[in-house]
Amino acid sequence: MPAAADQAPSGTLADAPVEHVDGSFGSSLPRAGSFAEREALEAREAAEAEDADETVETRETRETGETRETGEADETGEAVEPEQSAGENSQPMTSEDLRAANSGEPADRHTVGVGPHGLPWPDDPRLDPELLAEGDRRNVVDRYRYWRHKAIVEDLESRRHPFHVAIENWRHDLNIGAAVRNANAFGAQAVHIVGRRRWNRRGAMVTDRYQDVRHHERVSDLKAWAEGEDLEVVGIDNLPGAVALETNELPLLCVLFFGQEGPGLSPEAVEVCDSMRCISQFGSTRSINAGVASGIAMYAWVLRHVFGEEPAGAQRLREDFPD
Repeated sequence: MPAAADQAPSGTLADAPVEHVDGSFGSSLPRAGSFAEREALEAREAAEAEDADETVETRETRETGETRETGEADETGEAVEPEQSAGENSQPMTSEDLRAANSGEPADRHTVGVGPHGLPWPDDPRLDPELLAEGDRRNVVDRYRYWRHKAIVEDLESRRHPFHVAIENWRHDLNIGAAVRNANAFGAQAVHIVGRRRWNRRGAMVTDRYQDVRHHERVSDLKAWAEGEDLEVVGIDNLPGAVALETNELPLLCVLFFGQEGPGLSPEAVEVCDSMRCISQFGSTRSINAGVASGIAMYAWVLRHVFGEEPAGAQRLREDFPD
């Protein structure tokens, strides 16, 4: 159910009405196309982009408004030339777009995003005039339609959750992009790449531009940083001694640490973990995709600390040993 991504039960940290660009509040803007269609378009755009790992290195802290290097994907996943503006990459305005802007409906249900905004434009400094004029086809939720990139990042910074995500990068794992995208979706405070500085950004679908992505050369560097921030490092892997994620609560302040696809967490990474969680499986495969595992673990954190859902094990303990 794709609409659930923009909604949350009332009374939670995520409870907030959707603010429209005209200043009104209510349901989100009309969505263009089905979930499957949007996912298919995102996948196609990412496949057409240059291989970003050959041209771009992770920054310690992503600065807003920076000039992108040749081959780095733009907001929609297309590779662009340096100093090319977001407006130059927007789809050209058509008569269908104009009619859509006046009617408030998407010009084509198969098109991602929204067309040009009808006149008069809202008086809001967060909005980008180019996007208002040409439409907004970026991979952002409806709340941020027509917003400037800097304004989106500033708003995200004000609402991020206090958990971090770390992933090892010794063999150029393609799953790192998926983990970054998941971190953006679930509101992680930051993502930490451990090992090689360069990583394949294609799976991130440009979400790294909105996410604080940091680099640590060694596992020991990550551990030292976590200790300085008073964060518990929680390894996620199906190793001996790990307890089930479904029945054991994740700490509020933590770093969720993931290993490479295949070997999982390295011995050095396991050694620095304060605790270990595994994801229960019921089939024949030995493990699940690292990108998928990261999404499951982040979702478990959100269930507990945003929606107030306790793990099944905690519920049973309270029933077995009441106060």
